[in-house]
Amino acid sequence: MEHFIRVAVVDNAMEAQVLSSFLDQYEIPHRLQSYHDTAYDGLFQLQKGWGAIHAPAEFRQQILDALADLRARGLDPQNE
Repeated sequence: MEHFIRVAVVDNAMEAQVLSSFLDQYEIPHRLQSYHDTAYDGLFQLQKGWGAIHAPAEFRQQILDALADLRARGLDPQNE
């Protein structure tokens, strides 16, 4: 089993979904971790961000580049 590291914090559910779809398309192994906690009604998401993306270290730069591109485009993969 591959060792996963935290690569980046994602800001919201939409960003997480689009990034995950992109990574799936290119068969990049990853896991999303939401910071939502029902006991605190999402308080940690306000402080820390929506959640984090975890992946093997060798994919770190590809994921950071994809996330930066997503943010620059405003989350719309068709926007150029």
